[in-house]
Amino acid sequence: MTDILGYKGKRVIVSGCFSGMGEATAKLLVDLGAEVHGFDFKESAVPMASFTQIDLRDPASLEAAVAGVGGKIDALFNCAGLPGGGGFPAMDVMKVNFLGTRHLTEQVVPLMGQGGAVVSIASTGGLGWSRRIPVHMQLLATKGFDAGLAWCEANVEQVSEGYAFSKEAVIVWTQFMGAQLIKKGIRINCSLPSPTQTPMMATFHATSGKEVVDAAAEPLGRYTTPAEQAGPLVLICSDLAGVVNGIVMPVDGGFMGGLATGQVDITKMMSAASRQPA
Repeated sequence: MTDILGYKGKRVIVSGCFSGMGEATAKLLVDLGAEVHGFDFKESAVPMASFTQIDLRDPASLEAAVAGVGGKIDALFNCAGLPGGGGFPAMDVMKVNFLGTRHLTEQVVPLMGQGGAVVSIASTGGLGWSRRIPVHMQLLATKGFDAGLAWCEANVEQVSEGYAFSKEAVIVWTQFMGAQLIKKGIRINCSLPSPTQTPMMATFHATSGKEVVDAAAEPLGRYTTPAEQAGPLVLICSDLAGVVNGIVMPVDGGFMGGLATGQVDITKMMSAASRQPA
């Protein structure tokens, strides 16, 4: 079984391929023989089949990028994102982390067939999703980028600084769409990374505090690498994961398990619960 993951010859799109988890994901997919088409605000050095500059805050750029790739798409990797904690305007964070991600996915899904797969990067910062499902369902009920943005602007008290709410939205949306897309033979999942050594980390340290970030890196005791995050993303969209759908997959070195069993001290994180990193 030389192609056990089934990527050889598959056509895939990776958003956020310039750096971090997205770059590592694109590199791995190229190595596995996929035809990789990269999207990002900054040009990527990964030797992909094509690269298109996009701005996830601009739905027209997303529509043009997908039209430019055209043809059948087998998998979409939503890896682009902005950190929170006030490092960027809250609405920009919402546009990039959720509204643009949703809009891009909605452009790609019609190009998918049976066996198609989507994965998005959420965060341990979105752990409050279960307490706000009714609120998130209001956002999910909006149709299109502009309507979603209008809802966010009318509910700034929920959006807050943008990061936690946007990642919660990715989680709830993933679970909701899992039950919708599977009827078309398309799977959608998301990952929940623990702190990862990407270019965003400096912003997380500045806005949330290094002690908060470090607390979210337990019990592993270190930050993960982009490559360690990329592997599970590639696995979950592979042929081996053919019925894995609508899940929120922790990729956190045991953080979630340690939290559930009282082995991770959450008190250090409580003061900045809405600004947790990934």
